[in-house]
Amino acid sequence: MLGTHDLALFALTVLVVNATPGVDMAFTLVSTLRGGVRAGLAAAAGIGAGCGVHTLAAAFGLAALMAASAAAFTTVKWAGAAYLLWLAVGMLRAGLAAPATAPRAPPPSTAMRAGALFRQGFVTNVLNPKVALFFLALLPQVIDADAPHKTAAFLFLGAWFIAQGFVFLALFVVLVAPLRRWQPRPAVTRGLHLAGAGLFALLAARLAFVERA
Repeated sequence: MLGTHDLALFALTVLVVNATPGVDMAFTLVSTLRGGVRAGLAAAAGIGAGCGVHTLAAAFGLAALMAASAAAFTTVKWAGAAYLLWLAVGMLRAGLAAPATAPRAPPPSTAMRAGALFRQGFVTNVLNPKVALFFLALLPQVIDADAPHKTAAFLFLGAWFIAQGFVFLALFVVLVAPLRRWQPRPAVTRGLHLAGAGLFALLAARLAFVERA
């Protein structure tokens, strides 16, 4: 009715994309290891909300503008890289400030942590131009050329992508969360913070060097 086709192939493609390590998976992993299942799910929900923005952009032509305009693409790319670098700096400061022997301070309230992670996941996803261009490149491949309601088809496929992506990340969170039962020494905790900072710095660098297709 919406003029779509090859939905099984579309679902398989989305699965491959979700399973490919990248910014979204890395952010979800770090959030889960630091805050548990609820924190990981909050990060995943924020990422899903960011994909909602990309869906609307693709459906109403904003992603096409980004694909056509070097200035628009570069602006979003550098904004995303700067945000990832800001996250890296925050983790670096946390790692350097953590005492090597003293116990960790009690975590903030779950509501505050979940809300912050949702916002961070949202911004991280929205400021990734690779996601916008992926939506613009993939979604039209499964929409009929003579589809009567192309905008509705874009929205339908985007909603599918968001739902499938959230389910994948939720399962990923559940699988990763048991690792938190391991209680590392404070020095190891510091090392994990520093490793996370290095990971986000690397992702920022990769994003900064992304070119338009």
